[in-house]
Amino acid sequence: MTRILVTSASGANGDGYGALLGFSADGQLAGPFSDDRRITDPRGLSLSPAGDLVYVTSGEDRVVAIDQQGTIVLDSGRAEGLDPGGGTFAPDGRYCVTLRRRGTILALPPGLDSGGEPLLPDRVVPFPRGFGFGAGGELYLSSGIGPSGDGDNTITVFDHRRKLLTPQLVTDPELSPLDLAIAPSGNLVVSSEWPFGSADAQATIREYDPATGQLVRVLAPEPSAHFTKPALVPACRMLSVPRRVGRSVRAVNRMAVRSVPVLEE
Repeated sequence: MTRILVTSASGANGDGYGALLGFSADGQLAGPFSDDRRITDPRGLSLSPAGDLVYVTSGEDRVVAIDQQGTIVLDSGRAEGLDPGGGTFAPDGRYCVTLRRRGTILALPPGLDSGGEPLLPDRVVPFPRGFGFGAGGELYLSSGIGPSGDGDNTITVFDHRRKLLTPQLVTDPELSPLDLAIAPSGNLVVSSEWPFGSADAQATIREYDPATGQLVRVLAPEPSAHFTKPALVPACRMLSVPRRVGRSVRAVNRMAVRSVPVLEE
């Protein structure tokens, strides 16, 4: 059985349900995938490399991993002020999450049994959004605008030793990143809401060359689709969906979709 999992952020992060929801393969809402109270205002999530666990960053300042029955089997424990955002696995197997207040990325052991270590210095970017690792271990970190309105709109690149390579890979005037993923081709695929926070912001998916930062193409919906605040997830065994969907799908009308792993039993 194939299931689609969706994090629906709440409050300032998305005006959603504040829950981890499950859907059937044809998009029918099955209800909360987990009702564990440690999952509050969920943000990023990612399948483990083995495909048996889903790692979720919780607005309760913790990271958890759940099994295919929705039971939490790993828990980092609450760390005051952690404020985790999106997450993905590094080439070395560690689970990495953005720390939004500190402006960096934290690498946690897959067992979530220690506090981990930062991959980058604090405040290396004003407000970290999504990130991904290139084939050579390069780290591409999208830097966007935070809820306070502070930040910048670009992609910063670090080498496999985490030395700064390019502070501003992209100079696209219509980019305001919400998330980033690495396409199978190696290109950078970025969800954008520009101008960020505006009622009439343009929601697009933008693809860039990882070496030059050149804009390759833009995917933009028809206005009737009501596609706003898009988010991305890694292409492998994942889907890309709008962060907010329109009234045509009533069950998920108010959801801030952050990531959508596909579980198969």
